Amino acid sequence: MSAPSIALNRFGLGARPDDMPPGAGVDGARRALIAQFDRFDPRPTQITALPGRGVIAGQLADYLAGPRPMGNRQAMMQMPAATVPPGATENPDEPEAIKRVRAFLRMQGRENYVACVGARANTALVSPAPFIERMVHFWANHFAVSADKLTVIGLAGYLELEAIRPHVLGRFSDMLNAVERHPAMLLYLDQAQSIGPASPIGVRVAARGGRKLGINENLAREIMELHTLGVRTGYGQGDVTEFARAMTGWTVAGINRGPIARFAGTNGTPGDFVFSNAIHEPGPRTIMGKRYPQDGEAQAQAVLNDLAVHPATADHIAMKLARHFAGDTPPPALVARLKAAFLQSGGDLPTLYRALIASAELWGDAPTKFRSPWDWSIAALRAMGARDVPAQQVTGLTNQLGQPTWRPGSPAGFDDLNATWAGADAVVRRVEAAERFGGRAGGNIDARMLAPRLFPGALSSATQAAIANADSPGQALALMLVSPEFLRR
Repeated sequence: MSAPSIALNRFGLGARPDDMPPGAGVDGARRALIAQFDRFDPRPTQITALPGRGVIAGQLADYLAGPRPMGNRQAMMQMPAATVPPGATENPDEPEAIKRVRAFLRMQGRENYVACVGARANTALVSPAPFIERMVHFWANHFAVSADKLTVIGLAGYLELEAIRPHVLGRFSDMLNAVERHPAMLLYLDQAQSIGPASPIGVRVAARGGRKLGINENLAREIMELHTLGVRTGYGQGDVTEFARAMTGWTVAGINRGPIARFAGTNGTPGDFVFSNAIHEPGPRTIMGKRYPQDGEAQAQAVLNDLAVHPATADHIAMKLARHFAGDTPPPALVARLKAAFLQSGGDLPTLYRALIASAELWGDAPTKFRSPWDWSIAALRAMGARDVPAQQVTGLTNQLGQPTWRPGSPAGFDDLNATWAGADAVVRRVEAAERFGGRAGGNIDARMLAPRLFPGALSSATQAAIANADSPGQALALMLVSPEFLRR
């Protein structure tokens, strides 16, 4: 595999027909990748055209303020956000509360969620910095939320747009702090409703004989297990509980219910992060052997700051980055090099990216990763020169291929392993999608001329022969899109 093809495909998102070659040899390809740092736009026009987060959160606040169904509520919450049927609110026999759920899902799901998916895709199709866009997608999966949760449908994409993109060329600690304060994360992992039993509100409610209020450990656990240290790396259940106590008070303005909404003083612009001392569990905390005497918001902040630069975090991030670029079992030397770069730089992300680019292990001949459905879809659309694809088309394609955007099914995100995406059924779906692409393109794309541009110096003789011997231009394009070179990077 040639250095230019590696730069375009392993590091980037796949070539466009109008892309200039990324440079001669490995050194030229490396320089071209580093040059993308200065070309990355965190707020391109596709993203700035979206409604502001306050609009989306305001819609959620209005919905939560009204009546909601009881018996069918759980089923409605599990309804896929992007598949609410048109006209679903028009059934006159449905209870009014069910109609409200359907109307909310239509607005937040079919409109806001799908619009964000389209903005993400169309940014990736034309970005002058595809390597950095790949890193945006990587970090969004690392800090995963799911639009399958009713309160997160319209906000899921905004975590990537507001907490990942602005910090993708900054420090890991800054990205971590932005993510953990984002309403999508606070709502997804139920942090917004976490109340310290000994907090002013916890005591007040208990004194009135109300229901027992408690701490929710979801966000604290996932920060330690997934976002920073990694599973079983020097912390125990007691540390998770203490961290959860420290995080009480981290909530979202304008969209709470119950005691928080009545007494905690969390009013404000819906969707904004707010700290409420009224629900914060008082007292010092001891986490992983260190005492945190800070008061209020600063307590959890101090814990986050330490987790962000912990050696276990460096090891966890290094392994995930190495696996993403160098295969399911990356070379230990590469992992060690990335860990050292993380620790020496204090988690400076461009330093990590430069260490990846400089690693000889990533410039070998054989493709190492089977493209995920998202990767393959974006690479296919880029290969065909697409620039402004309808948002619903992108959503439908990724749903069909098994990787619905921002809907991974768990806080762990989508797997980054070949076996997850390389199964026979998954490949058949790509073949079907490639045939549709070929049928739509007709004779407008000459795959015989295009393929060498997409994989400069890396196209096998078998793939060249298959494309050349195709019965039609459409079939030639479809064969190119499911060739070994295109399925892997």
